[in-house]
Amino acid sequence: MILKHTLPNGIRIVAEQIPYVRSVAVGIWIGTGSENETPGENGISHFIEHMMFKGTKKRTARQLAEAFDEIGGHVNAFTAKEMTCYYAKVLDQHFPISLEILADMFFESTFAETEIEKEKKVIVEEIRMVEDTPDDLVHDLLSEASFGNHALGHPVLGSVENVQGFRREDLLRYKDRYYNPHNVVIAVAGNLPDDYLQQVEAAFARHEGDSVSVKNKRPSFTPNIKIKKKKTEQTHLCLGLPGLSVSDSRIYTLVLLNNVLGGNMSSRLFQEIREERGLAYSVFSYHSAHRETGLFAIYAGTAHGQENEVLECVQNILSEVKENGLTASELNKAKEQLKGSLMLGLESTNNRMSRLGRNELLLGRHITLDQIVESVEKITLDDVNQLAREIFSSPMSLALISPEGKVPQSFRRNNLA
Repeated sequence: MILKHTLPNGIRIVAEQIPYVRSVAVGIWIGTGSENETPGENGISHFIEHMMFKGTKKRTARQLAEAFDEIGGHVNAFTAKEMTCYYAKVLDQHFPISLEILADMFFESTFAETEIEKEKKVIVEEIRMVEDTPDDLVHDLLSEASFGNHALGHPVLGSVENVQGFRREDLLRYKDRYYNPHNVVIAVAGNLPDDYLQQVEAAFARHEGDSVSVKNKRPSFTPNIKIKKKKTEQTHLCLGLPGLSVSDSRIYTLVLLNNVLGGNMSSRLFQEIREERGLAYSVFSYHSAHRETGLFAIYAGTAHGQENEVLECVQNILSEVKENGLTASELNKAKEQLKGSLMLGLESTNNRMSRLGRNELLLGRHITLDQIVESVEKITLDDVNQLAREIFSSPMSLALISPEGKVPQSFRRNNLA
């Protein structure tokens, strides 16, 4: 059972008690990420995430790391387009200390000038690492090509110029604006103590701040081309199509479509491009769902000179799905795979905690596994094929990284043109 409680200050607590496990996962979820940043702020959410591990009033950065190592736990964080999360997984007996350490980081991080300057170097190296990893970088290029100047198209890490220019007051001003209690969710899952709610409330009731209403420009899919000329061993390419928002009633219909198209080893893309033609080692599709929009993407890495054949093959597969749809057997297999994935995910307290945090931030509601399975079973072949026709009728965006830096001749912005 999922329980929800809102503190007087506005912080929301969502919890799932799982008495048959011996672990607890705790996450502090903040409803801000790169989408909330101005061009000059791009990267600041991620920078703040780093600084929360660099020392508090009573613990140094080393002591924070040692505190979790001493109890055999794991602590980490991530920044995404629309959220930032700090989380820990520990044995159930260590729930109180993990909560205390996370609260210490959240409230008492010092943002020392010396640590800020050191962390600038670390994050610049992180940006350079992505620059040297073209199969990661091409996805950032695709977001830029698909969302243009909207903040959803900006990279989470920001730019080297921005990172090097951030000042302590910039970080604290942004943190004060978005880390207000009305924008915070505490998610916990696992073998929770009977008084978990009182413990969480005691740790976070002191948080103060007014709700900040920030109305971002509504994102829209704008098919463009982004090419990066770079010395690489492979040509890396991504195609982008408009997807669905997290609240769209057809979201699981799209999950099934993605599964058949490029979501696994038996998918059409994998079987045709890798198994039948040997054109790529890595080829897949995926869908990124956001509050107000989504992005359906296809990636392939191939030898230089083969990109035209790969693109032609991908576009032909999309055309075939659009014109003739999926088969009943493909849909049934996709449903079973989706249900299996959901079931297996429930074995992880981290996964359950993440579901709680994401759903509360992005949807404000929680769907049980039985409800999801029921909705998936109701999806018909006509539902999937109609959605495929809708999505695959849109012009596509293209991102490509290669030594030549040229648009492949076979690229058709309109899939069926």
